[in-house]
Amino acid sequence: MTDLTINIRGELLLLNTPLVMGILNITPDSFYESSRCIDVSKALDRAEQIVREGGDIIDVGAYSSRPGADDVSEEEEIARLSSVLPIIREKFPQAIISVDTFRSRVARYAVEEYGADIINDISGGDGDEDMFKTIAELKVPYILMHMRGTPQTMQTKTDYSDIILELISYFSRKIEQLRLLGVSDIILDPGFGFAKSLEQNYNIIKNLADIAQFKLPLLVGVSRKSMIYTPLNTTPQESLAGTVALNTIALEKGADILRVHDVKECVETVKIFELSK
Repeated sequence: MTDLTINIRGELLLLNTPLVMGILNITPDSFYESSRCIDVSKALDRAEQIVREGGDIIDVGAYSSRPGADDVSEEEEIARLSSVLPIIREKFPQAIISVDTFRSRVARYAVEEYGADIINDISGGDGDEDMFKTIAELKVPYILMHMRGTPQTMQTKTDYSDIILELISYFSRKIEQLRLLGVSDIILDPGFGFAKSLEQNYNIIKNLADIAQFKLPLLVGVSRKSMIYTPLNTTPQESLAGTVALNTIALEKGADILRVHDVKECVETVKIFELSK
């Protein structure tokens, strides 16, 4: 089996051990309150925590993608990023920084001005028709996520005849478009919670190996989401144990990158998983 890699600043990063991506939200309305870092000092503290606890990637988001989230202008998104990205890059020059955006102009700004290493696009290119072309020009790894609609409308768009076939068809089509433009570093994200019902989310987890057939890095982001706390009748704040359980299952099914709020616990989960193989 060929080892999976991604190109980070001209060097190949081997994914033979799963990576942990720590979430840093510079938004006032992310669904998990403890992840919100709306001032610069808190954002820097959070970045330092991710690095200290062993996170491999810092994923910085300035546009909340929770269901029903308020829209944020492109200018506001850039303003939020410009307040923290240069400081994070200066303080942690070796850190791998991902920027969570669906806007091509924001992606270009983050990469060209502040050296972001990865673009994480929840819309899979549907939110901005120039995104694929921009990624090809920027030559950075691209996280291709599946979603229908927008954060404001996605929960009304869960009418799939077969969610697994939908994902395979979607990724096949998008990967071909990206390849034709010369994009080589593509990471797939099934988009748990994005235009999916509770049952569909668990169907994807059960059949995650079907997505691994593309032989591309696979990212799973289930941290403290409603697919965990709804069936347990709890809250995001009470969802750490469920998150660890679901991440362990994802690792068993072939996940290469775990996007999480709780970095220390996830790093430990990966270590124990690797020891048990």
